[in-house]
Formats: sequence, C-alpha cells, structure tokens
Amino acid sequence: MAATLAKHRDTPPFTDHKDLHNVIDATQLGDVPWQCFSVQYTGEHPEVVPPWMDDEFEVWYRDPREMAHNILANPTYKDEIDYVPFREYNALDDMRRWKDFMSGDWAWHQADTISKDPETRGSTLVPIILSSDKTTVSVGTGNNEYYPLYASIGNVHNNVQCAHRDALVIIGFLAIPKTDKKYAKDDMFRIFHRQLFHSSLSTILSSLKPAMTEYEVVHCGDEQLVLSCIVKCWCPNGGAYRCREHTDFMVNELHGDILWDEYGIIGDLILIKGAFKDHLIDWVAKYLKAVHGTRRADEIMTNIDYRVAAVASFSGLRQFPQGRDFKQWTGDDSKALMKVFLPAIEGHVPEDMVHIQDALHCFHCYRKIFDVVVPTFSLPHQHLMTHYTDMIQLFGAPNGLCSSITESKHIKAVKEPWRWSSKHNALGQMLVTNQHLDKLAASQVDFDARGMLTGTVLSIAALALEVAVPDLQRLIRHFLFSQLYPNDPRDLEDVPATSCPRHEGKLQVFNSAAATFYAPSDPSGIGGMRREHVRACPLWRNEYPRNDCVFINTDSNAEGMRGLEIARVICFFSFKHDWEVYSCVLIQWFDKIGDCADEDTGMWMVRPSLHEDGSRNLAVIHIETVYCAAHLIPVYSSEYIPHSLKFYHSYDSFRSFYVNKYADHHAFEIVS
Repeated sequence: MAATLAKHRDTPPFTDHKDLHNVIDATQLGDVPWQCFSVQYTGEHPEVVPPWMDDEFEVWYRDPREMAHNILANPTYKDEIDYVPFREYNALDDMRRWKDFMSGDWAWHQADTISKDPETRGSTLVPIILSSDKTTVSVGTGNNEYYPLYASIGNVHNNVQCAHRDALVIIGFLAIPKTDKKYAKDDMFRIFHRQLFHSSLSTILSSLKPAMTEYEVVHCGDEQLVLSCIVKCWCPNGGAYRCREHTDFMVNELHGDILWDEYGIIGDLILIKGAFKDHLIDWVAKYLKAVHGTRRADEIMTNIDYRVAAVASFSGLRQFPQGRDFKQWTGDDSKALMKVFLPAIEGHVPEDMVHIQDALHCFHCYRKIFDVVVPTFSLPHQHLMTHYTDMIQLFGAPNGLCSSITESKHIKAVKEPWRWSSKHNALGQMLVTNQHLDKLAASQVDFDARGMLTGTVLSIAALALEVAVPDLQRLIRHFLFSQLYPNDPRDLEDVPATSCPRHEGKLQVFNSAAATFYAPSDPSGIGGMRREHVRACPLWRNEYPRNDCVFINTDSNAEGMRGLEIARVICFFSFKHDWEVYSCVLIQWFDKIGDCADEDTGMWMVRPSLHEDGSRNLAVIHIETVYCAAHLIPVYSSEYIPHSLKFYHSYDSFRSFYVNKYADHHAFEIVS
C-alpha cells in the first residue's frame, strides 16, 4: 500500500500492524472488556488428595448486561426486533402462526406478569438466551479444548440470527477441569465438575439480577434470565409438571442417584441428533450393500460423495469437499447435507427412496421399501417429535438459535482466533482477537450508516474485457432501449444496436447485491420479508470466481416457477444516463426443461441457454427484476464424475441442473 501511494505523495492510514491494533484498542464502539475469576474446590479433603482439588480454574467472561445493551442498541436491527410479545394470525383462515421468540406464549405470559407490578408496568421483556458447547480446535496440540459460552436476546428476529449478524455473542470461556484418568470417574470429581459449571454461570450472569425485578432505562427495560439443563434421554414433557419449588424439594429429599435416574435433575447438555443421518444416510448405505455387495456399494457411495462435493456454492449453504463421509456430525451438517442429498442418490437407488424426502407426512408410507429390501431394519425412536408442537407454542420457532448457529459461531469466535494465535497460552490472544472483532463489527455498522463504504468504477470496455463479454456495449444499448421505450412491441434481438441509445460513461461495479423479497416462512420477519446476498465476485476467498444463480421475475401473475426464469449473474453494475441512475445485472439465461417439475424429485430442471452458433444467451436486465438467489444442482443421472471436479466448476461442467427447492425455506415456497 505504501508503494502504491508513494507516487501520489500519500501514505497508508497505518504505519504497521501495531499501529493498526492501537487504533482498534482505542475504539469505543462495541467495547466490552474481558474479566476473569478463579474457582477452586473448597470441600473436605480425603487422605489421598487428588491433584484437581488443589488446582485453580480460571473463567474468562464479559458482562452479559453490556453485551445485551449492545445488541439492543445496534441500529441495523431497528426493523427486526420486537419490543412487545405478539400473536400473529393468518389473514385467510385466522390460524395462529408461531415464528420469532416473542410470538410464543411464554413471552406473552411473562409480559402479563411484568404488567401486574406497578413498578415495572410498561417495561419491555428482554429474554436472555444462553448456549454453551465444548469445541476442539486441533488434534495435534496439547490442551486443545475450549468451552465457549454464547448469549443472545429473544427480541431479535430469526432472520437476524440465521444471518450471523452479531446477535449471538460470545460472553465467556468456561473452565474445563482435568484430572488423572484414575480420578476421572470419581463421584467427587463429577460433582465438582457440575458445581463448577453452575457456579461459573451464576457469577457471570450476576450483573443481570438487578434488572430481573427492577426496570432499567436503556433502549428496552426488564431483562429475564432463562437457563434449562435437561439430561440426555430424559423427556421434559413426559412426566409430572415441574417447577422450581418442586425441584428444590426433590433435591432436598431424594438421593442423587434417584434424582438422576428417575427425574433427570442435575444434568449435562442434551445432544439432539436429527433423523436424517440416523435414518436416510444409513438406510441408503445398507440398501446398496444388500443389493450390490460391499465392494460395489462402496464404489457407489464414493460416487455419491463426489456428487455432493461437486454441488455449487450458495448463500447460507455449506460445502462438503469430502462428501458425506465425516466422523462427527452436527445439526448444521445434517441440515446442509439434506438440501443436496436428493439429486446425489438419484440413479443409484429406487425412485421410492428418492421420494422419501418429499415431506414428513409421507415418511411412514415410503419407508416400507426399506423393510422390503432390508428386513432387519430398526427405526430409532421418534418420541421427541411429539413435543415439537408444545415447544413451538411456548417459545415460537426460533430456528435462528439452534445448535448449528453455535457450531458456526465456534469458527469465528474460537477456531479462527486460535489459528491466528501463537498456539502458546492461546486463550489470552483469543480474547483480544474477539474484542478486536467486536469493535470492528461495530465500527462497520457505524461507517455504513455514514455512507462510507461503496464500490469500483470501470469503463464499458474495461468491464467487457474483465468479464469476457465483447458485446457488452450492445447489451447495454438494448437495455437502455427497453427502459426508455417499454411499449415497443419488437423483440430486442430485432432492434439494431445502432438505433438504440448509447452510453459512453463509466460504470460502477459491485461484487454482490442484497435481495429483499417476500417469503412467508419461519425465518422471515413479521412482514414475511427476507434479505440475502447474491455474489458475482471475480475472486472469491482468493481462490475461485463465484457467480451465483438467481430467480428472474418474468410473470407476476403466474405461480411458482411458471412465473420465474433462472439466470446466472456475471456482474452487477450501475451507471447514470441522462441524469437517471440504472442499476443493472449482466446475466446468462437458462432454459427450462419441460413445462413441469421432474416427477421423481419434485424439482424443475433447467439448462444453460445458447444461441444457434453455440454462444451464450446473455442480457443486461434491471436489478429490480431479480427476485432472489437460486441454487442449482447438476442432473447426475447414473453417470460417475471424476474426483478432481471441484464444486466451483459445477455450473460450467454440466449440461442440465435441478432447481434446488430444498436449499432453504424460501426456495421451497417460491418454487412450489
């Protein structure tokens, strides 16, 4: 940067990395300092004292009250936050809908309680939601486990949580007590382990206590703390009604073993595995082995892995470079893989197995084929599903706060800061990194509000060269003709370019665009609006170009795909012509294959549109005709693909694609 600026007799904004860090340290935006306390065993000591009884365990944390204040004060959430509980009903059939946390009955009842107290009447309920989960940063170094504690508030909408927009924040690193193997299963050590966890939380969250009974004047008022620990395999709704008084009574009256075995009190975190991995993935593998034998089945499963790895990238959809064969599954893994698994198994299994993902109510019908082919099949219990209705009615459908969100947060808050550290006494460096990242995120919000963050300027010729579209000038002239003469009956291809308006000025080029569209699904806000980014980047993550596909609205009166077309974005740009600003997209069209969805997969099929001479069918269109991002998966049929094929080659390497309606809730509703 210094060398580039020298010819202009200018200097970089920072002298070196130390100068940069000093500026970040001095920034007050988003600043919540780290604090520390130590915990040590204080009970009776046996004759032979285990080492852990004399150890001190450090717990690092940040004030959750201040973190909640920062979330409430974030200006980007101003239209995506609820200050009062609400109940939403469908206008057509007057049916109740549960979406964001504040739509649930629990928040409604809490607000009733607050309103009954004259001292707190009129205050806003701010539910604090906690999550803790141990994670491993590396298998090659010594102490490689960390125990992050995350917090959020129930007021922000699901789409804010899903978009990872800093509404879920790290507020602590809990201690992980270690001991010799011979003491690891000792009752005293296990009790201390539990007490360490709960006493640490009590200390960290102590700053919230005053606001639980007396209102606090900030952007919102009263804050309530909720933390529930449930033992694995214990059903929270299956037994008698449980309240705090009842729990305290049982703790005082019953032996610990009875509490654990019969009531599930004092437990660890629950781990919920989806039915997808335990059912469909394993079933397909067993089917292939039963029909083809182990060797042939392994070859087919390897090809399925290659197909999964070759799926193009999509906003919010993770990649599987090794296919589905990974050792430790998370909720995020299952949710992401099920969105691309259907086309990957096509051609290798019977059609009834492909249909099994179509809908939950079809599950018990289509599962019969597995019983026929592999009679020894055993279904895991589906008991948890019986409680979904009650939980949704109480707490809404907060799918922005599931285990996959914290798994993703581990990467930014723990794994990457650890990799950036010296690996020696890494926690202190990780704390500083997290503090810097929070300040930078808060500064970015502030800079964006001030209009300080905008794009690149090129001539038409330079952009045409960069995107390899020599006739870009002609496409722009045809675009201007369509904008200035919208009632002209001629097809644009029949209009001579020489008779179209001409633009010779500069173009402002953008690597992404934000699409805001109507999609009345659970992750959406009150008005059913969703916001996501579409990428058209020449070098994504310093590795490969990324050009997403989109839905183009061609007929607003038609339903689903009949009123939409598919296109691939080459670039976004805008320009000013006769004092009017035009925001445009350079696209390549796709043609639909057939006039309805594929019968087996339920997905529409498309292929790149080409002219008679084999050249791409390109166009410049107005950005307002873009509905939202689309995800395409190749039609593999029964063909095998090479292992060398990368996912970012997908859109350029195949001749036909499925329009993936399983990519997310919005795609399913839009296409269907």
